[in-house]
Amino acid sequence: MRVDVLTLFPEMFEGVFGSSIMGKARDKGLVSLNTINFRDYSNNKHNTVDDYPYGGGGGMVLKPEPIFAAVEDLPPSEGKPPRVILLCPQGETFTQGKAEELAQEEHLIFLCGHYEGYDERIREYLVTDELSIGDYVLTGGEMAAMVIVDSVVRLLPGVLGNDQSAVTDSFSTGLLEYPHYTRPAEFRGWSVPEVLLSGHHANVEKWRKEQSLLRTLRRRPDLLDKVELSPKEQIWLKEQRQRYPKS
Repeated sequence: MRVDVLTLFPEMFEGVFGSSIMGKARDKGLVSLNTINFRDYSNNKHNTVDDYPYGGGGGMVLKPEPIFAAVEDLPPSEGKPPRVILLCPQGETFTQGKAEELAQEEHLIFLCGHYEGYDERIREYLVTDELSIGDYVLTGGEMAAMVIVDSVVRLLPGVLGNDQSAVTDSFSTGLLEYPHYTRPAEFRGWSVPEVLLSGHHANVEKWRKEQSLLRTLRRRPDLLDKVELSPKEQIWLKEQRQRYPKS
């Protein structure tokens, strides 16, 4: 996968793209992570990329010329056209499902804005997706881009040491992930559940599914409306609701 990020602050990405999972993925050649300062594509002597909005109002608006020029100057995609993603609080809320969808692409381009907003022609004629990481406003799109790129890159084949890890993550199954334990088996009087020490794989899987359901019931009950459950799981969940009526 190739990922290009258009930003006025490329230095913000140096640590994120060069460290941890993303740094290893780039070193292995599994992903190409690039930043482009679209100020370099300004067509005026002051290198400005924003201007006052027509019709008046507060704030500044990003001009279309440098954004279009920067995207059009990128190396062409060998396969299908790239997804051009605008980071914007008005966009579709980013989810694990969206991360899985984007992980199937060959080329992603992220547009990180600042100031009051974007010239609407950027949205209408350049962008394929508008994404938001939540109902709040940041000073720019850089941190949102980091979040989304990290979420997508970790799903690429070979990036994680164990490919099964991404499959069982919270939200990947529609439920929150079950609890995890490791050595020592007892710590300060707190013991690991016996079922995890039993070596009985079927019982372990049953316990994990129940714990995943229970954790979702307690913390994110809204997710249960979107998950297909077996008749046995529905009965078990009904019993848990009776035990935890406030959930």
